[in-house]
Amino acid sequence: MNALLILIAAIVLLLAGYILYGGWLAKQWGIDPKRKTPAYEKEDGVDYVAAKPAVLMGHHFSSVAGAGPINGPIMASVFGWIPVFLWCVVGGIFFGGVQDFGSLFASIRHDGKTIGEIIKSSMGKTSKRLFIIFSLLVLILVIASFVNVVAATFLTAPLTSEQIACGVKAQFGIVSNPNGNQTTAMVSVLFIVLAVLYGVATNRFGLKTLPATILGIAGVVGIVVLGLNYGLAFDRTTWIVVIGVYIAVASLIPVWIMLQPRDYLSSFLLYAMMLIAVAGIGLIAFTGGSRNVAFDLPAFTDWETSLGGMFPALFITVACGACSGFHSLIASGTTSKQLDAEQHAKPIAYGSMLIESALGIISLIAVGVIVGSVSGQTYVTEINGLWTFKGSPAKAFGDGIALMFGNVDSSVFKTIAALLTLAVSVFALTSLDSATRLSRFMFGELFLKDDEATWKDAKNPVRKILANPFVGTCFMVIVGCILGGLKLAAIWSLFGAANQLLAGIALMAVAAWLGQVGKNNKMFIIPMIFMLAATLTQLVLTIIKQIQLISKGGFTAADPAWGHYFQCCFAAAMAILAVILVIEGVRTFASQVSKKNP
Repeated sequence: MNALLILIAAIVLLLAGYILYGGWLAKQWGIDPKRKTPAYEKEDGVDYVAAKPAVLMGHHFSSVAGAGPINGPIMASVFGWIPVFLWCVVGGIFFGGVQDFGSLFASIRHDGKTIGEIIKSSMGKTSKRLFIIFSLLVLILVIASFVNVVAATFLTAPLTSEQIACGVKAQFGIVSNPNGNQTTAMVSVLFIVLAVLYGVATNRFGLKTLPATILGIAGVVGIVVLGLNYGLAFDRTTWIVVIGVYIAVASLIPVWIMLQPRDYLSSFLLYAMMLIAVAGIGLIAFTGGSRNVAFDLPAFTDWETSLGGMFPALFITVACGACSGFHSLIASGTTSKQLDAEQHAKPIAYGSMLIESALGIISLIAVGVIVGSVSGQTYVTEINGLWTFKGSPAKAFGDGIALMFGNVDSSVFKTIAALLTLAVSVFALTSLDSATRLSRFMFGELFLKDDEATWKDAKNPVRKILANPFVGTCFMVIVGCILGGLKLAAIWSLFGAANQLLAGIALMAVAAWLGQVGKNNKMFIIPMIFMLAATLTQLVLTIIKQIQLISKGGFTAADPAWGHYFQCCFAAAMAILAVILVIEGVRTFASQVSKKNP
């Protein structure tokens, strides 16, 4: 099928879902434009800071997107384009969008507090603590996954013979005539500096949003040009340490310094990336020639792949392109504390999810172009009759879009591929920022009692230390960075299952609260049951697979034994916690039904 028709169909369906289903949800839940939001009621200048809708949209979208809607659909493309397309569209409208919108709405009606507090109000204190522990385990995997992705994107091999011949030298890690990874690293670091300058200019010197945005975009162009001429060259370990220090600092400083401006500016990169992709799809549709690739994946008609069977693997692997539990943590952790008015919840939460679904479709089209090109075997291969995706999804995305504009030897191809890879790394960093800040919130909540608002109020000295934001941040960052040293495939499969299981639990939590306050929660039932069934099945399959691998032995330095023991134990812990929470949820629903029908 033609790629342009696929994109148009997706946009029409997603837009209809936003207008019709999203509007219906807002009416059912009673969105009140006149009601004060927590950003004003609890303003503290650090976490509770009202943001303009465009700025908050940039933060929320950049944070929830990360590399997820690119990595997931591309890795799941081995199942064929039709299943991935359908799940991105149907999942985005009826699963992910409902979860994101519902989580944000429930949080702003709970003083901007996390899903844990929402669970406490309807399911009790024990369920709240179990959920926080579960969420922290998921956040460790989020940090590990995106530390891995960013470090791999920045990683620099020894200088090539071409670079040496051109007189390239590395001084203090800075190189001239950089390669793609070195450019990406330099621009990403400079992007952080630019974000701080933007935040100070708008929040301390009163620069208006429009002129600040124009200057910010000009700054982005400037640092990209600089990065194309000078890059940063460090090894993998160094980058992991640098990334760890950065996300720790970023999570502790006020949101107006880093989080808001960085995510707002990075959102323009994402919008530009999607516009370039749409332009490329239109180009191959109307110009013909070797780049007019029919979007069919005939080699992937066998749905048994290295990921496993289509159920549950497809619904786990696509992740952020359709439904992601991490979104509920962002919505209830940072976004709800910055929401200016309730009516903005629909475009920011539900709208962002559907844009992610569209990005997932674009990613699917990109890999379709790759497979249809001569370089297809660089990314996909068949082993013992099973298809697997073997290349970097971020590189496949960049190369796939770039191929729409020219062949692999053209300067246009190289420039577009480098810029798109840069954009993916920027989004991964924004997810890391937000995930670490969320970790700080939830780690502190775990050790505080109801009458203790902050760590300073804790009466027990041990709990006071553990609830300290610095302690929680350091613990989560150190563990996440250590696990970030594993292979991405080992982390991503576990992250996918844990993340989607979190989605099922978040759906259950919001449904329980809506039932308690007498609002319609029926739209949560099918998504909740499906996500819980798919993810628990995946975790059981993961445990069985890891036990089999451990029994066989034969581990190497690149594939250490401890990584498999970790995956097995982690999956088991997640499954047990989830089952306990589901049992509590069933009891809560049963109690609500009995009260309605005594």
